[in-house]
Amino acid sequence: MRIRLATDEDADAIWSLLRPVFREGATYAIDPQISQGAALAYWMHTPRATYVVERDGAIIGTYYIKTNQQGGGAHVCNCGYIVGAAARGQGLAAQMCAASQTQARALGYRAMQFNLVLESNDGAVRLWHRLGFETVGMIPRAFAHPDQGLVAAHVMFKWLDAGAS
Repeated sequence: MRIRLATDEDADAIWSLLRPVFREGATYAIDPQISQGAALAYWMHTPRATYVVERDGAIIGTYYIKTNQQGGGAHVCNCGYIVGAAARGQGLAAQMCAASQTQARALGYRAMQFNLVLESNDGAVRLWHRLGFETVGMIPRAFAHPDQGLVAAHVMFKWLDAGAS
C-alpha cells in the first residue's frame, strides 16, 4: 500500500470512489446529484492537499486536508476520507487518518476537527474515538439521512500539537 499526493491524472479513479458515496447520501453533506466536475473541485481543488491510497496499482482510498476556518482558526484542519467498497473493513480508514495527522502536522496544523460525523455512522464514530478524537459537541437532527430521517452529528476534535492544551 502506498499513500501519495493526488494528481489530475487520478481524477477518474477518485470520482469512482466519490460517486457511490455521494450518490448514497448517507455520510457526507453533499448534494447526492453533484456533478463529477463539482465533486472533483470540492475534493481535489478546494483542499490544501488531496491524497490517494494505492494497492497493486489501483486507487482504493482517498482523503483531503483543508483549513477548517480562516484567520484565528487557521491552525485547525479538517479532513474527509473515502475508502472504496472493495477495501472496506481492512483498516484502511485508520491508516489514512494516521497518515493525515502526520501530513497535517507537516503542513503546520496544530489540531484536526471533523465537523459532521453522523451518529448513524457508528463505525466512524468508534474509529475516530479509538484514534484519540473527542466528541466536543453534538448537533441534534443535523442531517437528513435517506433511510433514518433526521440524525444527530458529532463535532470531533483532536490536538495534533503535543504542547497544546
